[in-house]
Amino acid sequence: MSLPTPRRGLQILAPTPDLSTNPPVSGRVGASRACLCKRIVHNYCAFVTTSSAPFHVDGPGLRVLAHPVRARLMAELRGTGPATATALAARLRTNTGATSYHLRKLAEVGLVVDTGEGTGRRRLWAASPGGSPRPEPADDGGDDDDAALDWLARDYVQHFAEKAQDWLDTRADWPGDWQEQVGLEDHLVLVTPAQLAALRGELHDLLERYRRVGAGSPQAKRVSVYTCPLPVDPPRRT
Repeated sequence: MSLPTPRRGLQILAPTPDLSTNPPVSGRVGASRACLCKRIVHNYCAFVTTSSAPFHVDGPGLRVLAHPVRARLMAELRGTGPATATALAARLRTNTGATSYHLRKLAEVGLVVDTGEGTGRRRLWAASPGGSPRPEPADDGGDDDDAALDWLARDYVQHFAEKAQDWLDTRADWPGDWQEQVGLEDHLVLVTPAQLAALRGELHDLLERYRRVGAGSPQAKRVSVYTCPLPVDPPRRT
């Protein structure tokens, strides 16, 4: 039996989780969750870029990035390119001085760089191409890093929800052929963990082939394609 596929453009989203009710994780549970969250951190920072290069974030970078304004600043810089604090503040509807402060914090851990163009609030900031210049540590840095990873994972879900809501709010402004192809759908598969890994790998390879396929076409637009395998059945009890 298969799950019904939602009509294209129909949004089915869970409520945004309340981050205040989710305490930091630690121990073996924290370590396993950190492995998952690190993948999500990479996706969060890299899904809006045209580069497929690895994006590294070390412990200090994680703790700095786990902030609503800074996370959005990273998404903006990686998605739209270099910008001034004034321009970024206008897009995020925040204060220019506060935006400059958060950009400097991101720069301290190597996640953004000052391009050297402009001065003061006209300074041009850009996302660091590969993330933090320091190699990612073997361990997770304790409860603080686990909490930062958990926050980023949940913020990634919220960020997706906001993007999906934006599409629903503006889809009437798009031509009919775009409205037909953009939206949500789901598919049910029965797989082992190894088979799911193979599926994800094939999807990744397919998306890589399409990454720049529209280059040079005036009709081409950048599109975020999200993948999110979620288990339907409960875990096996031991």
